Amino acid sequence: MDNRIGVIGGSGIYTFEGVRIHQRMNLDTPFGKPSAPLIMADYNGVPLVFLPRHGEGHTLSPSEVPYAANIYALKHVGVRQLISVSAVGSLQEKYHPRHFVIPDQIFDRTKGIRRSTYFGGGMVGHIGFGDPFCGELSRILHSASEKTGATVHFGGTLVCMEGPAFSTRAESMVYRSQGHAIIGMTALPEAKLAREAGMCYATLCMITDFDVWHETEDDVSVETVMANVKVNTVRARKTLELALGMIDPGKAQCECYGGDEGIENSIITAPEHRSYLAKEHLKVILER
Repeated sequence: MDNRIGVIGGSGIYTFEGVRIHQRMNLDTPFGKPSAPLIMADYNGVPLVFLPRHGEGHTLSPSEVPYAANIYALKHVGVRQLISVSAVGSLQEKYHPRHFVIPDQIFDRTKGIRRSTYFGGGMVGHIGFGDPFCGELSRILHSASEKTGATVHFGGTLVCMEGPAFSTRAESMVYRSQGHAIIGMTALPEAKLAREAGMCYATLCMITDFDVWHETEDDVSVETVMANVKVNTVRARKTLELALGMIDPGKAQCECYGGDEGIENSIITAPEHRSYLAKEHLKVILER
């Protein structure tokens, strides 16, 4: 199957001019069903796959999203470059609601209840994750965001918390004092699984609120968040439209991709001891 560009996020971001939807594909994976049927589409001839992370109608909490099934299904249909779109809160004064951030690091504050690796069950592997986002794809998102007129920040650490409740004031102040930029609930294990699958992965973070550290901020409310999401979504659609015109889905992959030799060197289980089931489950993920 031809290489495709994947976009994962809210369903509202898919409705920009020039997108043609061809079919909705239901898939099963060794890791369960994805959040929703994959939306197979194209934009000016560029093959795309869209997936609403939280399911149709937003029925899945951040902890319930089937991240492993989502990434597996996207890889299975040919996605090699994956754009994530996420709503986040600000941890610093300079990041204002309705600004965009293209982070370059993640700080993990999830609780270990989400499946965060495809390895295990008879196959042990260790993938490098020092730089969790694709630099090339991140630069494209930054450039496209700037062209929309959005205020966009390049770089910074995204804290990924468990949720679904927002942070306490004490937690928020600690993250802020550590110098982290923004906070969200879905970047992990999504980014880590994408790296194991050999995908280029970057995220467009849309700030919906100052987190509760802010002296003028009341408790973060769903109403505030959703009002800013609506405004952000308009520019996110335009950003995607521009970014898709800058990405070549057929281009040789960057350092995120690795290769047969690189992925083989990451697996430390001796070939003769790799379980049949693990090898079968990992066929799609390890394919380069």
